[in-house]
Amino acid sequence: MLLEGKKGLIVGVANKHSIAWAIAESAAREGAELVFNYQGERLRENVEELAKTIEGSKIFPCDVSNDDEIAALMKNVEAEFGQLDFLVHSVAFAPREELTGEFINTSRQGFATALDISAYSLVAVSRAALPLMKEGGSIITLTYLGAERVVPRYNVMGVAKAALEATVRYLAHDLGPRGVRVNAISAGPIRTLAARGVSGISKMVEHHREVAPLRHATEQAEVGDTALFLLSSLSRGITGEVIYVDGGYHILGTLAPIG
Repeated sequence: MLLEGKKGLIVGVANKHSIAWAIAESAAREGAELVFNYQGERLRENVEELAKTIEGSKIFPCDVSNDDEIAALMKNVEAEFGQLDFLVHSVAFAPREELTGEFINTSRQGFATALDISAYSLVAVSRAALPLMKEGGSIITLTYLGAERVVPRYNVMGVAKAALEATVRYLAHDLGPRGVRVNAISAGPIRTLAARGVSGISKMVEHHREVAPLRHATEQAEVGDTALFLLSSLSRGITGEVIYVDGGYHILGTLAPIG
């Protein structure tokens, strides 16, 4: 029961295939009490049905691109829990048209949208959550290898993830003196709702399965259990890091192009 008595907010569950949901399952298994957000009525039913499977969990609306909604979410969390021990940020978005063709054709608005939702939202949500993290705690977010290497058709999301990883380091510096750790998990390609927007995701997963040292596709549960480690006191000396959960894929040199 690594998280017994701990209270956490998980931002970004869309459905049962979400990495955020795998993290929720790992955290709940180890005793955590959880609150979830949902973005819009379209996703409410999915999140509500999942939350019902975790005793005592609650859901509240929040669009992370809206500061007023973030503030309202934190008021709801405070009313439920009084404080927070951890925050999971699993949010990323870029318009579908920005994830095809060449990066050079990225639009100004598409660039701004990707950076706002995929990177700045970590700053906004962390700042709003900080007053509730009265005894320190842990913040984690999700990134991908496209932040540091060119992945065909990942385009502006790669730039957004690079900004997200830099954000992790700056937040770790700011929040460390307050006892709050900030880290990222770089997962291998997984067929999630968000990943469907990336052209060729199925080929990416198959390529990963064939060449990663562990020779299997990354599983949501693997990411969930690594997040559990980062949320627990077992990782109390770690902050500002990117932890890879990709079967070792990131250690490889130049590979054949994907699809």
